[in-house]
Amino acid sequence: MPEHLHKRKHLTSFQLIILGFAGVIFIGALILTLPVSSASGVVTPFDQALFTSTSAVCVTGLVVQDTGSYWSIFGQAVILALIQIGGLGVVTVAVSVFMLSGRKISLMQRSTMQDAISAPKVGGIVRLTKFILRGTFLIEALGAVLLFPVFCRDFGIKGIWMSVFHSISAFCNAGFDILGTTDHTFVSLTGYSRNIWLNIVIMLLIILGGIGFLTWEDFYTNKFKFKRYRMQSKVILITTAILIIAPAVFFFACDFGNLPAGKRLLASVFQSVTTRTAGFNTEDLSLMTEAGKAVMILLMLIGGSPSSTAGGMKTTTFAVLILNALATFRSREDAGAFGRRFDGQVIKNAATIAMLYFMLFFFGGITISVYAGLPVLICFYEAASAVGTVGLTLGVTPGLHIISRLILIALMYLGRVGGMTLIYAVFSGKNNNGAKMPLEKITVG
Repeated sequence: MPEHLHKRKHLTSFQLIILGFAGVIFIGALILTLPVSSASGVVTPFDQALFTSTSAVCVTGLVVQDTGSYWSIFGQAVILALIQIGGLGVVTVAVSVFMLSGRKISLMQRSTMQDAISAPKVGGIVRLTKFILRGTFLIEALGAVLLFPVFCRDFGIKGIWMSVFHSISAFCNAGFDILGTTDHTFVSLTGYSRNIWLNIVIMLLIILGGIGFLTWEDFYTNKFKFKRYRMQSKVILITTAILIIAPAVFFFACDFGNLPAGKRLLASVFQSVTTRTAGFNTEDLSLMTEAGKAVMILLMLIGGSPSSTAGGMKTTTFAVLILNALATFRSREDAGAFGRRFDGQVIKNAATIAMLYFMLFFFGGITISVYAGLPVLICFYEAASAVGTVGLTLGVTPGLHIISRLILIALMYLGRVGGMTLIYAVFSGKNNNGAKMPLEKITVG
């Protein structure tokens, strides 16, 4: 009996992950309520601070107050710290602190770390963590340096802070910007829509942050020898390329028709890259066609790749479902890619995650539409942006009632912690007695 009670006290690694995110969000919200966090020195209502903190930790980018004009330098620094913690993952940051303090990493911590970054094995997890940290800070620093010429030209010495902020925000796929002013709020990167250099740097940061740390490791180990990559990295890179090129072609054909060909191409590619993960925009999204907005909803739901700074149901989930469908069309028993087949459990997990994200997106959008009295497409757009942790908006989020905001907060949180993490945290250890029900066939399709 005592042994049984002792076992019940221990949280699983998945429960630690979701509680860690919740704890950081709450602490961030408390700090953001303080007068020192706002530019005007006023106390920020807790619901607004909670929304901002959730959006930052969940690297979403949806805001109810303009980041550049409402928050002080201190408040912006707090938001940036929350973005960094959320992008790397709460567990990754916590383990990193342990490592820096010289403490020994326990097996439980290693296991939790493995689940947090979706590593294939516990062995080498400390080495992988060090690799992730070095790579992250190197890329963010390089991104800031590359942005210096643009922002320092326009803002002087303040441009250094703006370069650092936007580099980290882009790499972590957060979509936060500090370019807004009292007279021009919620501007994102619209003022730099013609700046090719800034567009390219931001896009590269977004892509590097969104392809996943394990893909980095594959590239670091095998360089350009693509055949030596693990299957997951191959699927991620191919799927990412398709999800950038295909939507860019669609946007070029159907949207941004008022722009010259070169600027139209730049806007199309940028929006294709940022829609799945980051949430920046260089053009007025409300002017896009309904078909374009529908494509953006799909891209937001797909999101980035596993073990990355991005959210969404993930590129691998989408790829596995597509490849499984193609295998079924061809009457093949097994689905796979690059001469390897997928485990049956992987396909089940992919279907479960996709259904979970679709249900969250659908019921979240419908609920906001009914409560706020807004068109369904707009509400679906906001819901997809929240659950996919993207941050794009058609301009309605700041004006939503607190109930609708709470729905978006829940969607951002659930979208960031991940579908399987949530499922395992809630249901792990339940009904695992090994018994199977009698088999009976059911017709589908």
